[in-house]
Amino acid sequence: MTTTVAPGAVQHEQVQENTRQRPMLPESALTSMNVLFGTPPSFGPFLAQLHRWLRRHKVPRMIFAIVLSLIAVPIARADVRIIASSGGLVGDYLKVFAQMRQSGERVIIDGPCLSACTLVLSTIPRNRICVTRRAVLGFHAPQWVDRSGHTWRAPKATRIVIDSYPAGVRAWIKARGGLSTKLIYLRGRELTALYPRC
Repeated sequence: MTTTVAPGAVQHEQVQENTRQRPMLPESALTSMNVLFGTPPSFGPFLAQLHRWLRRHKVPRMIFAIVLSLIAVPIARADVRIIASSGGLVGDYLKVFAQMRQSGERVIIDGPCLSACTLVLSTIPRNRICVTRRAVLGFHAPQWVDRSGHTWRAPKATRIVIDSYPAGVRAWIKARGGLSTKLIYLRGRELTALYPRC
């Protein structure tokens, strides 16, 4: 089962296969983000067999509940895979990443994660992020854009964004002269020095 977040792509991978999908965000957010989540498959037969075994061996219900909860946690756990995201509106990404943070999901960066997508580093704890060989993070300074498409610098927003990144990422950005309108890319060994490989 996979879930994709556009303009780039963020995928959810459940431990088990799944064919049904349902929206995660309100319809207004779906129009720009295309977020879909799957529902876990039915584990009824397995749980019924486990319940029969526990009853046959006279295991108290409390222990059954504990065993069930220990089994259910890994079954429901999902990973989020970023496979290609060119960025977009900061607010949209922050909403999605806040939901991921609350859910406890691990984030796998498995391709380009550019612009607003890099805010995943500010939102998700480092111990829940890993990168693949294909991972590339692209950073630039935020800009204000008006309704007619004109852009201008946003120095205060740039300081806020830089300050939101973890210390290692801030140091890497500083070593490259800071953020400007031009993208700077963090990848390969420099990236794996900051985040573990999946």
